[in-house]
Amino acid sequence: MRKYEELAKAIIENVGGKGNVISLAHCYTRLRFKLHDEKKAATDILKDMDGVVTVVQSGGQYQVVIGNEVSDVYGEIVKSQGISGVSSEAESAEPEQKMNVIDRFIDIVSGIFTPVLGMLAASGMIKGFNAMFVALDWIDANEGTYQIVQTIGDGFFYFLPIFLGFTAARKFKMNEFSGMAVGAALVYPSLSTIIKGEPLYHLFTGTIFSSPVQMEFLEIPVILMNYASSVIPIIAAVYFGAKVERLLLKTIPSMVKGFMAPFFTLLIVVPLTFMIIGPVSTWAGQLVGSAANSIFQLSPVLAGLFIGAFWQVFVIFGMHWGLIPIMLNNVSVQGFDPVVVTYFGASFAQTGVVLAILLKTKNKKLRSLCAPAFISGIFGVTEPAIYGVTLPRKKMFVISCIGGAIGGGLIAFFGMKLYMFGGLGIFAYPCFIDPVSHDISGMKYGMIASLVSFLIGLGLALPFYHDEKEEEKISAVKKYGNKIIDKEIIASPMQGEVKALEEVPDEAFASGVLGKGIAILPSEGKVVSPANGTIVALFSTGHALGMITDNGAEILIHIGIDTVKLNGKHFTTKVEQGQKVTKGQLLIEFEQDKIAAAGYSMMTPILISNHQHYLDVIWTDKTNVSYGENLITIIV
Repeated sequence: MRKYEELAKAIIENVGGKGNVISLAHCYTRLRFKLHDEKKAATDILKDMDGVVTVVQSGGQYQVVIGNEVSDVYGEIVKSQGISGVSSEAESAEPEQKMNVIDRFIDIVSGIFTPVLGMLAASGMIKGFNAMFVALDWIDANEGTYQIVQTIGDGFFYFLPIFLGFTAARKFKMNEFSGMAVGAALVYPSLSTIIKGEPLYHLFTGTIFSSPVQMEFLEIPVILMNYASSVIPIIAAVYFGAKVERLLLKTIPSMVKGFMAPFFTLLIVVPLTFMIIGPVSTWAGQLVGSAANSIFQLSPVLAGLFIGAFWQVFVIFGMHWGLIPIMLNNVSVQGFDPVVVTYFGASFAQTGVVLAILLKTKNKKLRSLCAPAFISGIFGVTEPAIYGVTLPRKKMFVISCIGGAIGGGLIAFFGMKLYMFGGLGIFAYPCFIDPVSHDISGMKYGMIASLVSFLIGLGLALPFYHDEKEEEKISAVKKYGNKIIDKEIIASPMQGEVKALEEVPDEAFASGVLGKGIAILPSEGKVVSPANGTIVALFSTGHALGMITDNGAEILIHIGIDTVKLNGKHFTTKVEQGQKVTKGQLLIEFEQDKIAAAGYSMMTPILISNHQHYLDVIWTDKTNVSYGENLITIIV
């Protein structure tokens, strides 16, 4: 867009030109320059520039704070100014933002699923209700009504790799349509026919890795698996594809890279996905299946605990396919399966955790995800619950695994058997009725086990779940006891009603990308200094200011939402940029009644923009504050 092009040009000019730039990266809100000479940068001009929040010089970096449009500005700089850099947030993150392997994995999966959570929840509900209507004999599973509704609900899940190919490509900075093309290849309809056909031969016959080979690629054996509804294979493929694409873009001439880059990317990535990811997933599943069978021979209850605990993990990685053949074989040979059936309690534990979060959270967005996830979970469709609710909150996912483990142990203890394949969730109960003796005890045990799993998930999650703000308070108490040490107190710069940041009617502030903090709905038109420090950014419109306290905390106070459009009308500044101020000193006066009458929200975010430099940022639990009262506590 034109505005990004102009902003990109102005930023480069005012950091001293292209020749002054050593490197450029970006994180969630900031362009992070390394400059040859920071003195050549026109910092004051940059701070006053439309589209720039402020400038921070820290840790050898010259940071231009943009906000939630930073990736667009970065892209335009790379494109139009000819400056290369690190584009992804992960690669450009500072050392203190690095995560361990598990956190990184969850962050990637959650980030990829976030754009599709609404559709995931909707499709899960459709499938759940369709199953319920059949169970209640409202519709017939052989009629067109059921088939069409099932197609609506199941289509998204079946072709999930295509959708995830798009979001994963966006996450890993790959051509989004190339990502979709990789996903489409994984669920190409002809593959399911080939998988069902007679294999050409088997590899590793006589071992647990024995695998049928249905096709070859350049005389290299290809071990196929069913990628429909799978998650990890497409994410791994796109992650690899993004690296291949970046390498190709550096080597292919500009005039042909538009079609030659995706041409070579697909020819490299898709075959390697089939030849490497497929076998790895297949063998991992076979290992899981072999382990489960061995444990069951040793102790059925132990096997139940194992399968129940890790079933959801197996599903996420596609390793449950190693257990499905065991179930199919047991039912066909013995007439029942006593092993894999122990997974049954896992979905109910997951649903119990979701209900606990639904009951406790005050986050409207999270509640909107929990409600449909709970409904679909009752009917056995737990993808919305896993990817949208519990997996991003590790502790909650672990609790669901604990509930699944206990449910699996109970199922094994009761000696439950699965006699047929039918519905999921509550509609799977009839599958535990012995079709020969018509004994319904298995169904009763299934109800008991699922109820216990549900109650464990619900009971453990209720006391342990807290919204993010409460988690930070509890974390601080655990780390430091009742006495919080090495802290900085940020006083309230306003008088009025305290509001959660999520309630601010502006996505950039509400999402927290500009910093952690809180909002105040003022009852008086004054802003006073919340601490001793220096005014580092004072907008000419008077609607916002940034300051750095003497202890180094960066504070942003933004009076109202979109009030920059007033061009300074109704605002009177009492200080100047660069001025030292003391706690309680009057900074800005504003006519709140006239601003509100002009149609602007007076909700005022008060943010700690460099929160990532601190251990914790904790805000008051009061509903109303006066000038000078403790508002935010920063744990240094």
